Amino acid sequence: MNNITVDELCALLHSMPEPKPVFYRLYYNDMGEPVIYSMEELPGNYIEVDPETYARAPTNIQVVDKKIVYIKPVSIITKLEPGATGTPCSPHDVCVVVVETAQHVKWNKVTNEIN
Repeated sequence: MNNITVDELCALLHSMPEPKPVFYRLYYNDMGEPVIYSMEELPGNYIEVDPETYARAPTNIQVVDKKIVYIKPVSIITKLEPGATGTPCSPHDVCVVVVETAQHVKWNKVTNEIN
């Protein structure tokens, strides 16, 4: 086993390179939409964020004037409604698709946004 002296240990520690600083970055596109959170130097627009924001990596944001602006999420509700067009189904069970010549109810998929 090699015995190392205190002087050799100090010289070894002083010869080690300085650690690189840690950067937490949010890269975004030209419209301010988030693209990726990264600790690497990548091409493109970015802002530096704090470690907590980096760990949460929120996507309901936009970058405006190099600052994060949180966007209120939009709720989307999709449901089936009977209508004049759509998929013909049994009047007793919407899961049973029938030919249009049989007794049927047509169903449409309707999507609504709720703020």
